Amino acid sequence: MKHLLPLAALPILAACAQSPSSIQPVSFGNAFAGVSCHQAASDLNAEREALAALEAKQRSAVTGDALGVFLIGVPVSSLTGGDVAGQIAASKGKVISLEARLASCG
Repeated sequence: MKHLLPLAALPILAACAQSPSSIQPVSFGNAFAGVSCHQAASDLNAEREALAALEAKQRSAVTGDALGVFLIGVPVSSLTGGDVAGQIAASKGKVISLEARLASCG
């Protein structure tokens, strides 16, 4: 019986928000190959700003989930839409792809 409690907690812990640094980027390949160098630089700056904002929101979700699980046993932020891992993965992929595009501009 005492071994069932840790097993029962696994789904709750699995639902917790991931740290932004542990989120893997989505591959965009050469999706920005047709974008001008000037536009790619502008888009990269905007995407980096968007990524920073998303990462701040995700860190808040991680903290909220940790507190929620500790206090009431429920990852509150993940259940209320605070987890933006998918958006971070896409944004990281865009940044990588835009950086690759700019590398070919040199």
